[in-house]
Amino acid sequence: QVQLVESGGGLVQAGGSLRLSCAPSGRTFSTPAMGWFRQAPGKEREFVAHISSSGSRTYYADSVKGRFTVSRDNTKNTMTLQMNSLKPEDTAVYYCAVGCTGYGCVRADQYPDWGQGTQVTVSS
Repeated sequence: QVQLVESGGGLVQAGGSLRLSCAPSGRTFSTPAMGWFRQAPGKEREFVAHISSSGSRTYYADSVKGRFTVSRDNTKNTMTLQMNSLKPEDTAVYYCAVGCTGYGCVRADQYPDWGQGTQVTVSS
């Protein structure tokens, strides 16, 4: 089991930017595909972005397409989510996940390992 740690969350005004990072606390994750999910209060966890094991392919939820960019550095074992043009509806706890065995995994049950989450709050 891989333990993941997210960082970079915080409070930002609408239109601003944040950059989230995800790294393992132990065993490396250089090969599995990875993803970002988020969960707002009272709502189900939803898919945000996915990146293939090599980092060459990405996939985004329609709600964030064009504003968020997912990337990874397998030499440093990190994954990042650059979030621009943030909106109040982006407010949520953001989770990174690892272990999807294919490409384009958009369901939470396709990822066996998760981080504890980092809070992102966008004020209007």
